[in-house]
Amino acid sequence: MDKSAEMEKEDRQQANNIEVWEDVVNIKDLILSIFLCTATAMGGYLIAPDNPQKSLIYGLIGVVVGFVICSIIIKPKRTLRFEDEEK
Repeated sequence: MDKSAEMEKEDRQQANNIEVWEDVVNIKDLILSIFLCTATAMGGYLIAPDNPQKSLIYGLIGVVVGFVICSIIIKPKRTLRFEDEEK
């Protein structure tokens, strides 16, 4: 693959990314993870018994479950390149 095709591919990938807290994320993956974590947190909150402390705990457990699901579904897209300083 020549350099121009590689640069073009990187430009297309960067067009779908935004910067959040000094890190670049894919917009589609960000929206998916927000939706999943919100859904699992609300699900945990809604199935909790009628007790304020248990509602909080169930909601937090829902967020952790959502995080685990997102970490399995969404794979990192970061690539590390090491180059010699002598070049």
